Amino acid sequence: MTIELMRDFFMWCTIINGALLILSALVLWLGGNWAFGVHGRMYGLSRESFNESVYRLLGVYKILWIILNVVPLVALAIIA
Repeated sequence: MTIELMRDFFMWCTIINGALLILSALVLWLGGNWAFGVHGRMYGLSRESFNESVYRLLGVYKILWIILNVVPLVALAIIA
């Protein structure tokens, strides 16, 4: 496997996962009441616990995106 192939792989992983992160944030921002209605009924959540769970989920996703996608892409760009 060449460095160029690995760099392209991590570039597309970064783009796709970044787009999913932005899309998830937009859906929850614009459709938060709808999402709360669906999940609040299914799991009996309060609005505060729903907001906390969503905030935590997006935060963990962003940290994993940076560690598993962005950092390897930058490292490959440096050594290439």
